[in-house]
Amino acid sequence: MAEESRWYVVHTYSGYENKVASSIEKAVENRRLQDLIFAVSVPVEKVTEITDNKQVEVERKVFPGYVLIKMIMTDDSWHVVRNTRGVTGFVGPGSKPVALTDAEVANLGIERKETVSVSYAVGDNVRITAGPLANFVGIVDELDIDANRVRVTVSMFGRETPVELELTQVARVDF
Repeated sequence: MAEESRWYVVHTYSGYENKVASSIEKAVENRRLQDLIFAVSVPVEKVTEITDNKQVEVERKVFPGYVLIKMIMTDDSWHVVRNTRGVTGFVGPGSKPVALTDAEVANLGIERKETVSVSYAVGDNVRITAGPLANFVGIVDELDIDANRVRVTVSMFGRETPVELELTQVARVDF
């Protein structure tokens, strides 16, 4: 079903992009429309601004006044999005929404998948490098590269405890 979904652009009141995105996400959850509306995105970029002789890194909206939504266009999904407070309409001629092309989606980079390579495998000894358990050593139980997760069993207080971490939070240890 997700294969039929397309990215659409919704015009919002300026400054209301994040509010609109969270309202749509809440409506999807409350009305159980996860099979129609898959993602809501407000693209941002990190920009370094210099103010008062200090460099500050801030997030700036790439498309102010617009929210991107990956959905299957039906009467229900259109109605939920169109009647969200702050939405002025879909981008397209009249009231007919036009989906972004695959080339436009690729240029926007909103579906970019980062590939992560790890130097460890299930059964390897690893050291946790970040977080509250930094410097603990454990054994990799499970790897889920697509979800960016690794499960490591560490010994804490005389017990074997499984811990879920991001792939970048552990490093292989050679004894």
